[in-house]
Amino acid sequence: MKLKDNLAKIIVPVISILVAFVIGGVIILCLGKNPFQAYGYLFSGAFGSSRKVAQTLVIACPLIFTSLTAAFSYKCGVFNLGGEGQFIIGAVASIFFVTKSGMEGIPGILVSLLIGMVSGAIWGAIPGILKITRGLNEMIVSIMLNYVATLFMGYVYTTLLRDGSVPQTYAIPDSTKIAVISKGFPVHWGIGIALFLAFAGYYFLFYTSKGFKLRAVGLNATAAFFNGFPVNRYILFSFIISGAVAGLGGSVELHGKQLRLMSGFGQGYGFDGVAIALIAQLNPIGSAIVAFIFAVLRKGASTLQTGMQVPTAIVDIIQALVIIFAVAGTALLKLPSMKQYFSRQLVRKEGTD
Repeated sequence: MKLKDNLAKIIVPVISILVAFVIGGVIILCLGKNPFQAYGYLFSGAFGSSRKVAQTLVIACPLIFTSLTAAFSYKCGVFNLGGEGQFIIGAVASIFFVTKSGMEGIPGILVSLLIGMVSGAIWGAIPGILKITRGLNEMIVSIMLNYVATLFMGYVYTTLLRDGSVPQTYAIPDSTKIAVISKGFPVHWGIGIALFLAFAGYYFLFYTSKGFKLRAVGLNATAAFFNGFPVNRYILFSFIISGAVAGLGGSVELHGKQLRLMSGFGQGYGFDGVAIALIAQLNPIGSAIVAFIFAVLRKGASTLQTGMQVPTAIVDIIQALVIIFAVAGTALLKLPSMKQYFSRQLVRKEGTD
């Protein structure tokens, strides 16, 4: 039965993606375009050369961080919808450090990344503390904190660290930029950090006792409490760690790609991360894979529009359909009637064997 559950967790997202692409193809066909040719442009835009693959990975990098943020907290049964705010706060803290401290080179990068991670952890701890001490809804608090972080960032790049007449901050020093792997494959090493966190998160959740206890709290906090688990401590821990991951992601995005803060920095990454985590069934490694698929859609959208005169909204529709089908499929499999059906099928198969 466990094997069937694991297969279902893989099959549901795959089928969701395939069905979304089929429906997207029908929409493209209704526009009078060849869907096969359109998807050819889409994938060539993402995989047409080593440079395009690198650009796709750069797009995927922040999505991996924010999806891990959502996946880790959801495994503990709490809903951290503040990934975007924690992402932004990490970047804001890092830009303050690199522009004011004067520390450069690799030590400057490492300290800045650490500061971004700690800042994200502190920002993430706020809804956790309010939940365990005052019983406030963590979803509402974390969403509101997204707006606070965005407005504070706006204050920073329009006043405190404004670069002349342009509403943006000063660029970080060249020596504090995260290096790319190679000139022919210009993806910064931040992608390595993101992938390492994905595998580390998977190992922690599924191969350590602390990870088991965290998942137990997520499955049934009441039962975990009566079995002696410090439920509130694990809830706060999940918020702190997920916030730290998001803050680190914001710092990596600043040092690896954006190089300065301006309007739109980090916009949408938090909620995209939630969608990616849900599609991946809250699996950290699966989150990294789905984040890459989302990046493929985003990178190929411009090539699709240029080559076929198809609006980029088609890609948004496909992305939305993937989310809808994945969530609906998962909910369907969790219905008691569906579980009973699969149990009967398993018993029937064992009886015939």
